[in-house]
Amino acid sequence: MKIEAVDLFCGAGGLTAGLIRSGINVKAGYDIADECRFAYEFNNRVPFINKDVAGVIATEIASWYSKGSIRLLAGCAPCQPFSTYNLGKDTTTDQKWPLLYHFSRLIKEIEPELVTMENVPNIVKHKVYQDFIAQLENLGYMISAEEVSCLNYGIPQTRSRHVLLASKIGKVELIPPTHGKPVTVRNTISKLEPLLAGQTSLKDSLHKSSKLDEKNLQRIMYSKPGGTWMDWPVSLRAECHKKKSGKTYTSVYGRMEWDKPAPTMTTLCYGFGNGRFGHPDQDRAISLREAALFQTFPDCYKFTELSKAVNFRKVGRMIGNAVPVRLGEVIGLSFRNIL
Repeated sequence: MKIEAVDLFCGAGGLTAGLIRSGINVKAGYDIADECRFAYEFNNRVPFINKDVAGVIATEIASWYSKGSIRLLAGCAPCQPFSTYNLGKDTTTDQKWPLLYHFSRLIKEIEPELVTMENVPNIVKHKVYQDFIAQLENLGYMISAEEVSCLNYGIPQTRSRHVLLASKIGKVELIPPTHGKPVTVRNTISKLEPLLAGQTSLKDSLHKSSKLDEKNLQRIMYSKPGGTWMDWPVSLRAECHKKKSGKTYTSVYGRMEWDKPAPTMTTLCYGFGNGRFGHPDQDRAISLREAALFQTFPDCYKFTELSKAVNFRKVGRMIGNAVPVRLGEVIGLSFRNIL
């Protein structure tokens, strides 16, 4: 029997691309952000439905599945309400907060054979997640849920995620780790052509680095791989870093190291001042293509139509919000193991 999937909160298609790579037939992707349509459809050849999952009814989702297929419903809801940054804050007014409840509603009404979700590890501390688990158990699903280091599966960044697999047709567990030795920055981006800050490759419009003003250009010139802003002359340090409270923020304005993994890719990973996103030896932040490679997107994956200019903010959001393609593949292979 074949597994068919519908990908809710599909974004630019990281999870979908991984599921397809594992041999799963993805029938449709849903997302409220229409800016993801081109990337999702062009690269995956799967229909993109621009809808808020809150307004989607179960019969619509169910109609995508072929008769007799094993149905997988994936729902990797936006992680911002559950992040470490928001822990302890009142995030119930965030419009993203109820999305897991809507995913839960669709599961209850459709009862697909397989379910998966991926999110930040802190999601387990929230009532919405605990309610989600309780409903899966009440519906008779066998559940495997764990915190996963992406390094264990060949994803070249220090990204930890909570991955849930649920099944009604047999016990399912994530496949064993495939990589003992981490994939490094060097393994991932060393073959790309050099760029200056603000430059775009003539061969690949996504291999584009953000501009740096004169002060930040001086700062990155003084930055050492794996170092901090404390390597700079005092005259280049930000006022907030001169205060006692600012000395703890050592991860901003940092360079990556060639022979270590990259940090977690975020929606702002194209900016030198937004984390340890400086190139190991070129005086610039990593390019959008490099960020996509750290998220294990293929080097040919397109995020913008050829006729349109590449927008850092939009493409950065697509890349940073994505499920790493390789993690999607691991999830798919784990489900295929129970067939």
